[in-house]
Amino acid sequence: MAESLTHRVKRIISGSAHALISAIEDLTPEAVMEEAIREIDLATDEVRSELGRVVASKHLASKRLLEENNRHDELAGQIELAVDRGREDLAKTAIAQQLDIEAQMPILESTISEATTREKELEGYVTALLAKRREMEGELRAFREARRAENQTASEAAGGGQVGAKVRAAESAFDRMLSRQVGLPGMRSAASGRTAAQLSELENLSRDNRVEERLAQFKANRSTKE
Repeated sequence: MAESLTHRVKRIISGSAHALISAIEDLTPEAVMEEAIREIDLATDEVRSELGRVVASKHLASKRLLEENNRHDELAGQIELAVDRGREDLAKTAIAQQLDIEAQMPILESTISEATTREKELEGYVTALLAKRREMEGELRAFREARRAENQTASEAAGGGQVGAKVRAAESAFDRMLSRQVGLPGMRSAASGRTAAQLSELENLSRDNRVEERLAQFKANRSTKE
């Protein structure tokens, strides 16, 4: 069975420590990290595509719900007119249509609610994936710098003590990179986590503001019609 998008995102965010360690043993950690970044990009594109579909579905359901609400109000006026004119047969027909609309409204409301929840979830996935990509790019840069330092020390002909110090420095940089990649706590990963959380909070505030604006618009429409 194909891996679900949600499971894939969670797997990427949690990291691939075992695969990375195995690759380092095979002397190909750079290629593995580059591949990990490509997978993050692909997953981000898929999440954004899914987010677009969810937003479109939510928009259509919201539009349909508004139309049904307006139709319900319109029928109420027609029912009053029919009763005033003594046309109970017409009033009953309109009431039957109202009942049909009322039966559909909970489904539309549920669709909008589910889409809103999914939209928030997917927005969080995008934020987390972008944060993970920045983290992986940082690890890749650290690894390349460590490799360059190691190659430079290997080419030096003299200064054995100084060379040894540089090699140790390069090894230390590589060890820090590996420790961060396998999930050990560190200042940089903590900072990345805070940044991702702040970005997520900012997006949530923006979305909540859009919800308030939409609600105000609905209220204004209803007030105008009344």
